[in-house]
Amino acid sequence: MRITIYGAGSWGTALACLLSRNGHQISLWSYESDHVVHLQKDRENKWFLPGIKLPPQLIVSNDYDIGATAQLVVFAVPSKAVGNVALAAAPYIGDDALIVNVGKGFFPENQKRLSEVIGEILPHHPVLTLSGPSHAEEVAQNLSTTVVVAGRDVSLLHKVQDVFMNETFRVYPNTDQIGVEVGGAVKNVIGLGAGVTVGLCQGDNAKAALITRGLAEMKRLGVAMGAQPATFSGLAGMGDLIVTCNSMHSRNYRAGVEIGRGRPWQEVLAETSMVVEGVYATEATYKLAQKYQVEMPITEQIYKMLYENQSPQDAMRQLMTRAKSSEE
Repeated sequence: MRITIYGAGSWGTALACLLSRNGHQISLWSYESDHVVHLQKDRENKWFLPGIKLPPQLIVSNDYDIGATAQLVVFAVPSKAVGNVALAAAPYIGDDALIVNVGKGFFPENQKRLSEVIGEILPHHPVLTLSGPSHAEEVAQNLSTTVVVAGRDVSLLHKVQDVFMNETFRVYPNTDQIGVEVGGAVKNVIGLGAGVTVGLCQGDNAKAALITRGLAEMKRLGVAMGAQPATFSGLAGMGDLIVTCNSMHSRNYRAGVEIGRGRPWQEVLAETSMVVEGVYATEATYKLAQKYQVEMPITEQIYKMLYENQSPQDAMRQLMTRAKSSEE
């Protein structure tokens, strides 16, 4: 199959390697022309996924028309860029192309799910979502990984399952696209918070509590938005949350550790070349909680840390001294 991946960050590159191993013809698009030059010359993504050799047959370009002959188009770009990239690529995407979004987050401008944003720009194309616990570094190293692909059309889910799946990359179909996308976005918020507990030296008990209660918040919001509760006990909910809150591969977790140590988040983000989606997801999730009138105290405190200059210590204190309630 001819596949174009828009987005040559760590995840887009890892998927390019995976899909090439599966025997597909892969084209990889990068926004930066200098980045393309380096990829072509080094045959390695030293900017975002160092140490992984690119397949020799992989085509790399920064021209949007790279997707003109693709039968499947993958969007692997940050949440804030997905609208502009889809809009620029749209004139070149064939009428019969299937689209898969692999980004995790909400669109910052209007808090829409990313498949909704892409679907509005490309209304005649089915847009599926691939998500789950999947660090790019491990997928690129061919380590065992299991994810879900979500959408309404079961036949298309099975088609994408066949395209991506191999002996180290297992894919499950899931018809709850709302739940899968909410899980993929909100886990970044909770990942930040888990890192903060580590930066504050609060111990394993605090982090376990934050992950568990964060899962409850994720489920609460998802159900309010139309998701199925069971989705949040699966790979796109609990699974992605576990890996994000416990690994230094996670940019959100690493950023949270530094914020917990007292460093301004703007300074932390300036030191990384990759996007820390949790920062944008926090603002969007906070607004969605207000819109749907959902109680999300952890999200609220992380929002106040990032956008209202509340200290991590005060945020933890606020969470621990909330009015008594039952575990729901």
